[in-house]
Amino acid sequence: MTVDHGFHATMTAQPGKGDELVALLLAAPALRHDECVVFLVGRSAADPDTVSVTEGWTSREAHTTFFASEPAQALVAALQPLLTGDARYTDEIPVGGRAAF
Repeated sequence: MTVDHGFHATMTAQPGKGDELVALLLAAPALRHDECVVFLVGRSAADPDTVSVTEGWTSREAHTTFFASEPAQALVAALQPLLTGDARYTDEIPVGGRAAF
């Protein structure tokens, strides 16, 4: 399967809310979507309220369609009260690598 579109997001949770943020992200509907082939959640070792997500999708269109869906929008709405400020997003074109858990 080809991964043609990706992005990396870094979010900062309200103080002490990093665990809740991680839990919501690890239950994200994208994890069960066939066209989302990479979905990694990580957190800063120095600040557990700083959380990152890296996603890889088969195409930009697949990601855009999914992101407009009701389950994705419900996740975004659930995340908002946990966050301070805006998330930082970087679009990526995946070129290779590995993720094994």
